[in-house]
Order: sequence, then C-alpha cells, then structure tokens
Amino acid sequence: MYAPPPQIDAELHARLPDALRKRSRCAWGDVNNGGRETPCFLEGPVFDREGRLYVTDIPYGRIFRIDARGEFELVCEYDGEPNGLKFHPDGRLFVADYKNGVMALDVQAGRMEEVIGRRHTETFKGVNDLHFADNGDLYFTDQGQTGMHDPTGRVYRYTTAGQLQLLLDKVPSPNGICLNGAQTHLLLAVTRGNCIWRAPLMPDGTLSKVGVFIQMSGGTGPDGMAVDEQDGLAVAHPGMGGAWIFDRRGVPALFVRTPAGEFPTNLAYGGSDRRELFIVESHSGSILRARVPVAGRALRP
Repeated sequence: MYAPPPQIDAELHARLPDALRKRSRCAWGDVNNGGRETPCFLEGPVFDREGRLYVTDIPYGRIFRIDARGEFELVCEYDGEPNGLKFHPDGRLFVADYKNGVMALDVQAGRMEEVIGRRHTETFKGVNDLHFADNGDLYFTDQGQTGMHDPTGRVYRYTTAGQLQLLLDKVPSPNGICLNGAQTHLLLAVTRGNCIWRAPLMPDGTLSKVGVFIQMSGGTGPDGMAVDEQDGLAVAHPGMGGAWIFDRRGVPALFVRTPAGEFPTNLAYGGSDRRELFIVESHSGSILRARVPVAGRALRP
C-alpha cells in the first residue's frame, strides 16, 4: 500500500553481562522459549527523571537499572514475572506483572507491593503492559495466552479514585498500550491480530468505534509502543526484526533494524532531547539505540 520507508540500523547501547545471565531452563522458558535454556528475556524499558533506563527480566523476576555507560545494576529480584514498566508521579515504578497483576516498586528501598491483584476476586489472565494518562489514570493490558483462537484479552483503566474499569474484553492478544498527545484516543498493539487498534475515548471515559489503525504483516505481531511529539507512533515488531515509526496518519516513515537480534519487544524515547529510540532486543538481552527524526513525547510523570 505504501512505498518502503527509509531504513537505518540501531547500534548497541548495552548488553546484559554474562555474570547476570542464568544458565538453566525455567518454567517461563519452557512455555515461551520452546523449552530451551533461557539466560534472560529483557522487556519494559522506561527512563526515570535522571535519565537512567530501567528494564525487566521476565522469567526471573528481576528489574535492572542501566546508567549512561550501559552498566547494569540489579534493583529488585522477587517472585514474579515483570513485563511493562511506567513511573507514577510519586516516584514509584509500576510493573505489569504476568504472574501477580499490577505491582509497584519503591526503587530506593527495592521493595515491591501489590496494587491490583484481582478483579471481582478473579485473577487476571496475565497483565502485560501499562500507560499513565496525563490525569494519572492507569491503563493496562491483560493479555495472557489469548489470540485469534481465544479473543478474550482485556484492557483496563484504574482511575486516580481507585476504580478498576473494564474497557475492552474481546481482544486477540492486547499488548503495548498508549494514548495520543491530546489524550483523546487509546492506541493498542494487538499482537496475534498483527495490527494496531485505535479507540476514541468518549466524554464518560468509555471507548467507542474501536477500529484497526495500522494493519501489519509477518510472524509475531506488534509489541511495545511509544508516541512522539507529532503524534507519530513507534512500534516494536518482533515479526519483522525491528521497530517502525509511523506518522500520525499511520503511514510508515522509518524502519529501524536491530542487528543484535531479530526479536525487539519494546522501546522508549530517551536522550537529552528525546530523539534517541531505545529498543529492547529480548533474545540477546541487548538494548539498542537509534537517532530518529522526531522527539518522543515527554510523558507525565
């Protein structure tokens, strides 16, 4: 439908040191990595106010902090499967935990606590990613093992008043999630449908006229996403071995290849001017970065 966009290669920013890699199989890897040895599986990049990058290691319940030199520091290790990360205005690091629900980490003390563990006494399918709106409401995806065979994935909003609201419940694998700059539309990566959904937010907070914004192709569908200052959308696409940048109309503007490996799962804008795109390549345990034309949107908090 569109001409191929320009392509660039990302460069290596950091790699999980061998000393921090596991040398064993694990329950998560038996299901999600074909039973092979799983040294790590990094995900969920997010920057703090000081410009330090945080990532998760899903199968081993670890959260790392990475400094500007690419040095890793273990912040927390606990009984969980952390995926997406976002900072709350009060400084806590909120965690989408597949095993436990939505958690919060005190990064100074290294202490984890539950925020939302269940809905109506029912556990979640498997929380995947999250996003804070400018007003402080938390949006998160409940992906589990859903897909085209079982389109029952969910999207929730947790309001600042402490109300948990179900927004969508028929999604074939909801994954990355974010809002546009004006906070009028929800954008959702639907991994098994290999597409991005766009959902207008109504005045009463509900969603209406949900539709496909970007239809993609390839193997594994889209994963993590981030919005730029012009309402363009950066999308990690494991099935294509890189990250797309689409303009506000959904037209592909740039493709960033990840030479460290072919399974980029999530991304975040960083750097002093937010014009560097940091991409997590999960299979190699690497963080890559690329200079891009438009700055990422400054997120609140």
